[in-house]
Amino acid sequence: MTHGVDTDFLVAVEIRDHPFHRTADQLLTRLLRDGHDLAVAPQTLAEFIHVVTDAKRMPQPLSMSEAIQKAENWWHAVEVQRVLPDGQVVNDFLGWLASHHLGRKRLLDTMLAATFKQAGVMRLITNNERDCAVFGCFEIVTYGS
Repeated sequence: MTHGVDTDFLVAVEIRDHPFHRTADQLLTRLLRDGHDLAVAPQTLAEFIHVVTDAKRMPQPLSMSEAIQKAENWWHAVEVQRVLPDGQVVNDFLGWLASHHLGRKRLLDTMLAATFKQAGVMRLITNNERDCAVFGCFEIVTYGS
């Protein structure tokens, strides 16, 4: 089964001093061992680079070149299905924003959810369960405790 990767999971896996690194890494190892694959969207990689290079969010931020290298590793990994937004994604994105009365702080999550839905990825790995629950179509896999 394919699992959509949210940015928070990617950050937790890649940043060793992240509070959820161990549990995220264990989940990743288990999923890959059991033959699952992962779905990554370009917007996830952009947000990942933004977060891990931000000194206000990371005690030891990565350099841009380190962050780009990690993002490239994910994008080119054999276990990763690349999912891309298309016209239907934009329609779903705009429709969900309107129908669920979502504000500007929900733009990236909503676009990502619409991208995964259009690609048929209905299981998401995130600790931001509330952000995706509103759409009513995803199974959420959390990793933090």
